[in-house]
Amino acid sequence: MVLKLYGNPYSTCTRRVVTVLKEYNVPFELVVIDFAKLEHKAPAFLEHQPFGQVPYVVDGDIEVYESRAIGRYIAAKYRGQAVSGKDLLPEASDLKAFAKFETAASIEASNFDPFASGIAAERVFKPMKGFATDEKVVASYTATLEGKLDAYEKILSKQKYLAGDDVTLADLFHLPYGTMLAPQGVDVLENAEKRPNVVRWWKDISSRPSWVAASALN
Repeated sequence: MVLKLYGNPYSTCTRRVVTVLKEYNVPFELVVIDFAKLEHKAPAFLEHQPFGQVPYVVDGDIEVYESRAIGRYIAAKYRGQAVSGKDLLPEASDLKAFAKFETAASIEASNFDPFASGIAAERVFKPMKGFATDEKVVASYTATLEGKLDAYEKILSKQKYLAGDDVTLADLFHLPYGTMLAPQGVDVLENAEKRPNVVRWWKDISSRPSWVAASALN
């Protein structure tokens, strides 16, 4: 039975999951949830995802929601089958690699996502709903993100990716909101003069075929 992904092609978190599915060449069926019809708030949907958010997956008798959790599940189930030949999730038995991965994953969740997604919320999602962008909030998020990326520069000056010299889920988790920054006029990931290692890292991960495919969803 093919894995079913309940989400929306324009959802950042849905694209995060699709990226991981493509990294492992996992066949899936995208079941499109119509936001305009509030299908994600319907009782039948809430039975599977009680927060009324996309995506969630159904894989046989297993259901998983939260995009990062889904990514970990896919990488764990299909270990050894990554298209690149290198798994994106270290084995828990390799404590050193596992610790570096979990540190990197926490960096993305705590030091990147709140600010990158906050900028997207102000510049993209609020106007879509008829609300005005608060540019003071955008400026605050941008300034904070600049400081966070200075720390990224230090990390990436010593290794190729956030968890070491191999790409992991922690790197790919940045893609959905990271790729929304430059189109909003926030070039923090593309300033080679200030952060050459961040720029090198970002060009690497954002050009992966898996993300290119996920970005083309419609």
